[in-house]
Amino acid sequence: MAVPAYNAALSLGGDFSLRAISRDIATTIALPGDVHTALLNADLIPDPYWGENEKQVLWVGETAWTMDRVFSATEADIDGYLTLTLSEVDCIATIFLNGEEIARTDNTFIRYDIDVTGKVRLGDNTLRLEFAVAEDIANARAAAHPFPIPFTKNYQTNGLKGIPMNFIRKPACHAGWDWGICTMPVGVYGTMSLRKSRLARQESVQVDQVHGKTTVELSIKTIVHAFAHGEVEVAHTIGGHQILDRVAVQKGENVLTHNVTIHDPKLWWPAGQGEQHLYELVTDLEGEVTTRKIGLRDLQWVIEKDEIDHTFKCRINGRDITMMGANWIPADAIPSRITPEVVGDLLASAKAANMNMLRIWGGGQFEPDWFYDKCDELGILIWHDFMFACMSYPSNREFLASIETEVTQQVRRLSHHACIALWCGDNEVIGSLDWYPETKKDKERYIANYDRVNSLLHRIVEDEDPIRRFWPSSPSLGYMDFSDGWHSDTRGDLHYWDVWHSAKSFEAYRTVNPRFASEFGFQSFTSMNVIETFSEEKDRNPSSPVMENHQRNAGGNARILETMTRYFRFPRDFTQMVFLSQIQQGLAIKTAIEYWRSTKPRCMGTLYWQINDLWPVASWSSLDYGGQWKLMHYMARRFFLPINVVAVPQHTEVRTNTRGIPVEGQLPSEIVLKAINDTGHAATIALEVLAVRVSGGQRQLWSGNAAVGPDAAIAVTEIATSTLAEDEFLYFIWKDADGTILGENDFFLKPYKAFELPQAVVSSKWSEANGQPVLTLEADAPAFFVTASTNVPGYFSDNAVTLLPGRPVSLTFTSRRGAEVSVATLSEGLTVQHLAETF
Repeated sequence: MAVPAYNAALSLGGDFSLRAISRDIATTIALPGDVHTALLNADLIPDPYWGENEKQVLWVGETAWTMDRVFSATEADIDGYLTLTLSEVDCIATIFLNGEEIARTDNTFIRYDIDVTGKVRLGDNTLRLEFAVAEDIANARAAAHPFPIPFTKNYQTNGLKGIPMNFIRKPACHAGWDWGICTMPVGVYGTMSLRKSRLARQESVQVDQVHGKTTVELSIKTIVHAFAHGEVEVAHTIGGHQILDRVAVQKGENVLTHNVTIHDPKLWWPAGQGEQHLYELVTDLEGEVTTRKIGLRDLQWVIEKDEIDHTFKCRINGRDITMMGANWIPADAIPSRITPEVVGDLLASAKAANMNMLRIWGGGQFEPDWFYDKCDELGILIWHDFMFACMSYPSNREFLASIETEVTQQVRRLSHHACIALWCGDNEVIGSLDWYPETKKDKERYIANYDRVNSLLHRIVEDEDPIRRFWPSSPSLGYMDFSDGWHSDTRGDLHYWDVWHSAKSFEAYRTVNPRFASEFGFQSFTSMNVIETFSEEKDRNPSSPVMENHQRNAGGNARILETMTRYFRFPRDFTQMVFLSQIQQGLAIKTAIEYWRSTKPRCMGTLYWQINDLWPVASWSSLDYGGQWKLMHYMARRFFLPINVVAVPQHTEVRTNTRGIPVEGQLPSEIVLKAINDTGHAATIALEVLAVRVSGGQRQLWSGNAAVGPDAAIAVTEIATSTLAEDEFLYFIWKDADGTILGENDFFLKPYKAFELPQAVVSSKWSEANGQPVLTLEADAPAFFVTASTNVPGYFSDNAVTLLPGRPVSLTFTSRRGAEVSVATLSEGLTVQHLAETF
């Protein structure tokens, strides 16, 4: 028996007129969309990402804009209760329908459901949106606040004046960041529709799960808004079950709960741990049909006392699984460019690098529904910050009311997703109280102010999504703990930035032992072919105005180069400098993650900063703007291997300076080779350890088998460093029981600059296997970080590899975003680089 269909929706998206009276501009804008895209399409602004054009287009965000269109409504469209739904309205806007003001918006993260019953005419209607200047509103609110609330210095990079974004609700990074351009976009990016209801409309559908031995009990909670008292009919179908119900509703919000039992459930697992089975849930409220994919999994965060302090680990379907991944920022600074194709490509690259978790950072945005759908499909868990970052926020009644609506809506919208692993209150807000003179001077006031916001977020999660963990902040030591979480590694999550911001050596990563490292990173320049998209030949110098404009962290380019002199010989030209910067970035994060994974089960999560960029820039990302793999992403694919072997240097005696700090550059006394197994089954590996001369020649130091239990890390063997000659390094290979190579790794006792690297000649040959292009590389002498590049969008199965004579390496090429590939086209644009060529 079907539910009768009364409800319907009329899309209001399409071409709107766009006007800025103060600038005598009149053109067209496609909504959903943004003003920058409309102006680019009309040739009214230059490319904001080229050169220093950012400063030439700042006026776009400093201008009031009006958008309007005429839409036609039939009798069927308006025969009922009517709701105008607008989501992701960015940001301060007054909405008019047929000349009458019907709403005001001031929060990009809220879905506005406006009752327009009786206001829509048969035939033509006019919808108009008038956008105020968000910066002006923010400045006025900041000036009127009874005490100062400073904004992050990230808004003042490269001479920008800075905007108090903590007083308005739009993505914080729209005003710039230490990796981001300031665009301050304006537009509507989500739903624009006129919804007709007989009596009630859907607000949200949530699904709670209780797992038994052979069953999963589902509680389906449907929230509907009724325009009057009466009865509605609702249906749910999932897993072969169908529920039909007629329910009495009262005017306003109603919660309808239905229960379903799934027998012999097919469980959902994160990537690399099993299948991502999804059950389709279809909900029908009198013709308003919505579809969701439900992954059945039992996810808990285990935070309990142990011999160190407190654990911090994710338990899924009864297994403690190490989280491996990175931090996510919005995919583009121009919102219209954030498309399913672009984002899907980035997420696919995350999975291809053996990631199982991304952290949606609190200075960005709640992503569209299709983002989370894709994460469900790929098995990528989400640590989800709420949208607060790096500065304090107001806690007055109006602000709290706005964020209560925002967070309630977002939790209700997203909680059914298997990918959502944790709700986190903010990014670094409690830590920021020690950054600004105003907050340091009166810290008690700002802690009380912080607690009013944070406690509200906690309550909303407890009320709306009680089965999920709320974590107060990142980093944090735990509930109601406002102490410094930045330098404690015994509990909670850790942000470790001393290597980048304090210019410590890469070895400093081995001096901390986090339970869960949720932020740490090291910069590189973006790839050379990306640099060419925003610069002229004369600009390609690390201290040119253009290159400095595409570096938003103060002193960032200098830090890249200074670090380079510690580990490598100085590059001979700019192209080699860019290449070398990516080698060193990958080496830094490899050092951290390999060590921290080796401490399992102490450390149960590593999320580096960051996976993606929102414009072409020198940054901490492992993917270029546009999704091309930087060298660190290839290295991530290796250091996140589920069965891995890593080298951990050990010091029998550590020399310290007069302040008790270990002296850098000390050689270890031995190298412990540790095997890590992050799968759910026991593994036996055959490990071979070689000592290799950089000029050629090798000898075996150790060979043997090791049994590694599921979800474990063990020491396999120890190599005394005294057994290595001055010009030797460790090279080790591990295979499974069938002799298949699982991985290869190496370890150098000294910086690469200390070795006389041979000018190896690397040969390349293309072939095909299983319908895919394969590139085989071979060297006549040891060659390091050998990297193949092509102008076809895609990635190799490995890159930045160590090549030894007589050991050819075959790399399979996978295209990205539907690019057509052939051996012929790949051959034309192939380049091969390695370390010895850089100087």
